[in-house]
Amino acid sequence: MTTSKLESFRYDDKIVKFFIIATMVWGAVAMLLGVTIAFQLADWRLNLGLEWMTFGRMRPLHTNAAIFAFAGNGIFAGVYYSMQRLCKARLFSDKLSRVHFWGWQLIIVSAAISLLSGATTGKEYAELEWPIDIAITVIWVVFAVNFFGTLFNRREKHIYVAIWFYIATIITVAVLHIVNSLEFPVSFMKSYSIYAGVQDALVQWWYGHNAVAFFLTTPFLGLMYYFIPKAAKRPVYSYRLSIIHFWSLVFIYIWAGPHHLLYSSLPNWVQTLGMVFSVALWAPSWGGMINGLLTLRGAWDQVRREPMLKFMAAAVTFYGMATFEGPLLSIKSFNSLAHYTDWIVGHVHSGTIGWNYFLIAGILYYLVPQLWRTKIYSKELGQMQFWTATIGLALYIVSMWIAGVTQGLMWRAVEPDTGNLVYPHFIETVVRIVPMYWVRAIGGTLVLISFIMMIYNLYKTIKNAGEHEEEVFQAPAIEKSKGFLFFKKHRELEGLPLIFTILVVIAIGVGSAIEIIPSLVSTKFIQKNEAITPYTPLELAGRDIYIREGCYTCHSQMIRPMAAETMRYGKYSKAAEFVYDRPFQWGSRRIGPDIARVGGKYPHMWHYRHMWDPREVTLDSIMPKYPWLFSKKTDYQVLPKKLKVMAALGVPYGSEQIENAVANAKEQAEEIIAALEEGGVENKMKDKQIVALIAYLQRLGVEGRDIEDESTQEEEE
Repeated sequence: MTTSKLESFRYDDKIVKFFIIATMVWGAVAMLLGVTIAFQLADWRLNLGLEWMTFGRMRPLHTNAAIFAFAGNGIFAGVYYSMQRLCKARLFSDKLSRVHFWGWQLIIVSAAISLLSGATTGKEYAELEWPIDIAITVIWVVFAVNFFGTLFNRREKHIYVAIWFYIATIITVAVLHIVNSLEFPVSFMKSYSIYAGVQDALVQWWYGHNAVAFFLTTPFLGLMYYFIPKAAKRPVYSYRLSIIHFWSLVFIYIWAGPHHLLYSSLPNWVQTLGMVFSVALWAPSWGGMINGLLTLRGAWDQVRREPMLKFMAAAVTFYGMATFEGPLLSIKSFNSLAHYTDWIVGHVHSGTIGWNYFLIAGILYYLVPQLWRTKIYSKELGQMQFWTATIGLALYIVSMWIAGVTQGLMWRAVEPDTGNLVYPHFIETVVRIVPMYWVRAIGGTLVLISFIMMIYNLYKTIKNAGEHEEEVFQAPAIEKSKGFLFFKKHRELEGLPLIFTILVVIAIGVGSAIEIIPSLVSTKFIQKNEAITPYTPLELAGRDIYIREGCYTCHSQMIRPMAAETMRYGKYSKAAEFVYDRPFQWGSRRIGPDIARVGGKYPHMWHYRHMWDPREVTLDSIMPKYPWLFSKKTDYQVLPKKLKVMAALGVPYGSEQIENAVANAKEQAEEIIAALEEGGVENKMKDKQIVALIAYLQRLGVEGRDIEDESTQEEEE
C-alpha cells in the first residue's frame, strides 16, 4: 500500500439521503397495501367492487412494493453508504447514482400502474411485463457498474465481509432476473414465457426462492455485518465464521428452490435435491445469526436503551427464526401439511417484517443522525415503535400459524370408519379461519402504525438538523494489482475483487446448472400426450383474463398424489397436462379450492353466477365480485397474434388455426351463450369477457383425466 501521499475526497451522501426518503415513502405504501388486502380477506366487501382494487390485483402489488420498493430502496441506501466508507472512495459516478435512483423509482411507479391495470405475467415475484423487465435489467446494470467501479477505485486493499454479500447479490439477482424473464412479446404489455408447464415451474421457483435469498437475505446480511459493529462500536464476533457463513450460504442457497414444488409434477430427484439443500441451509443461516448476535455481546445494556440496537438485535433473532422454519417446512412430511396454507404466509412475514423491516429500521436510526449530523428526535418514540411492531408481528405470525395448521389438518381429515372426508366442502375450512384473518389484519395494522411512528420520528430528526458542509476525508491510494495472482489465503483473495466475483459466479452457477439444465433438455417427464391439445383461441383468451385478475393468488392448479386431495379434487396432476401452459398456474396458496379438475364439474350457468356474485353458489364465500367481466368485451382481434406467438414457442397451432382464430373463438362463444340462454342470459353477452373465462374454466383438467398413470402404463407394457 502506498503511504507517501494522502488523497482528499468526499463521500456522496446526498444519494444515500434520496434512497432513505424513498425507503420511508415506499415502506408506508407497501404496508398500507398489506393491511388493505388483509382486511379484504377478512371481509370480501372491502374489495369495493372496483376492478383495480381486488385482492387478486393488489396482492402482487403489495409483494412487489414490499420487496423491490421498500426493501430495494433500503438496500441501496445501506449499500451506497457503507460501500463508500469500506472502500474509502466516493461512488464511481454521481450521474450513474442519479440514474439508478430515478430509474428505480420510475420502475416502481410503472409496476404499480401496470399491476393494478391487470398487466401481469402471472409469475409470483416476477409479475412485471417485458418493457419493465428490460428497464429493471438496465437499471441493475447501472447499479452494478457504479458498485464495481467504486470497488476498483477503492483506497482500502481488502474488501470487507459486507462487500462479499453485496457482490453475491448483484451477480445472482442479475442471473435470476434475466433467465426467469425470458419471454416473447405479444403486444406492448403482454408476453408469453419461453418456458412452459413443469419447466416454467422449476425456473420460476428457482427464481422465486432465490429472489428471497439474494434480494431479501444476502444484501441484508451484508448490511448486518457493517451496521451492527458500527452501531455497537464492536468488531464482528468471528472473521472465520463470516467466511464459512458466506461461502456455504451462497453455494447452498441456489439449490433450494424446488422445495416450493414438493409433491408436484416436478421430477422426484429435483424435489429431493431441493429438500436436502434446504435442510442444509440451517447451518450457514444460523452461523450468520450467531455471528450477528455475538457481535452484540457485552452491549446488551445499550440494546436495552437504544432503539437502533434493539431493532438490529430483534432483526437478527427473527432471521434465525425464519431460517429455522424455512428448512423445517421444506421437509416433505411438514410440507405436505403446510403447503398451500396460511402457515407459509406467516413464515414469509416473519422474515420480511421481522428481519427486513426491523433491520432497515435499525439502519435508518443509525444513518439519519449520522448524515444530518444531529440526534434522534425521540428515543422514547423509537421504543414505542419497536414494541408496537413486535406485538403486531406476533399477532400476525401466531394467527397465521393457527390458520395454517387448521387448514392443513381439516383438508386431510378422513373418517376412520368410512374413509370419507370429514370436511368435504372447502368452504368449511374458510369459515373456520376467518377469525384468524381479523387477528392478522389487526396485527398488520399495528405494524403499519409502528412504521408511521418511525417516519414521524425521522422527519422531526431531519427537520431539527442544522446546515452543514460536506466533510473532507483523506486516505492513501493503493497500488492496483496487475494481472491474475494466485492466492493461498482468503485474506489475499479479498484484495482481488475480480477473482472473488468469478468464484461467486461459479458458486451460484453449479447448483443452477445441475438443477435446471437437465430439466430443460429432458423430455422424459414432460413428454407430450395425445390426449392433451392446445387451448382453443377462446380458451386462451379466457386464460389471459384469469391471469389478469390474479386468480392464481387464491386458487392452485396442482392436485398432489395424496389420498385426501384425490378424494376432494379428483385425479392427481401429471406433467403432460401442462405442456401448453405459459405461464404455469400451479399456485402457492389455497384461499379457495384447487381448480385443476373444475372443467365440466359445473354447468356454464354456475360459473356465470359465481363470477357475478360468489355468494349465489357458495353462501359464505370470501371471493370478490367481478361485474366488469359482464360489461367488457373480449379482444378477438389480438387472438391470431397470440396464437402466432404460441406457435413460435412450440405450441402446435397450424396456419389455418391462426388465420381462423377469431371465427373459431366466436363460434365457441356462441355454443356457450346458447347454453346460458336457457338460464335467462341474453345473447348479447356472447362477446363479453365472462364467456371467454367460462370457456377456459370448463377446459381445466378435462383432458388430463384421460391420461393414464405411468405405473398402469408400465404394467400393460
